[in-house]
Amino acid sequence: MRITLITVGKTVIPWVKEGLDDYCSRLRHYVPFELVEIPELKGTAALSEAQIKEKEGALILKAAGNAEMILLDERGRSFRSVEFAERLRGKLAHASRDICFVIGGAYGFSPEVYAKAAGKLSLSPMTFNHQMVRTVFAEQLYRAFTIIKGEPYHHE
Repeated sequence: MRITLITVGKTVIPWVKEGLDDYCSRLRHYVPFELVEIPELKGTAALSEAQIKEKEGALILKAAGNAEMILLDERGRSFRSVEFAERLRGKLAHASRDICFVIGGAYGFSPEVYAKAAGKLSLSPMTFNHQMVRTVFAEQLYRAFTIIKGEPYHHE
């Protein structure tokens, strides 16, 4: 099984990119892991938010392929780190297909993406910069694997 993190736009903030690269590297010790950065749309000034979400949504769905898609969404379910690790352990034990986590663009997801998603995950009721949340989520995914493996990274 492969885990993919799909994001809209490149990670351009240097310290965010450094942190993201670090946790992506760490994750590859536990699972085949890939970061897919969908290029930001060009020429969007004349497009509505709905049109932007629709175009980004088509690219997200193409990148996700047949993987089980879980959206990082402020209206999703929140978990403590240990609870998230247990859910991930269950998915890893019983999943018959790859898993992808998706961080949308500035306007969120299209209705088509919501319709295809297997679930929604919230990191916080607060709204985060969509660049920074990449590193925050990658760290939580790494933390989940260290919990699953019983390693001393997480302290409860």
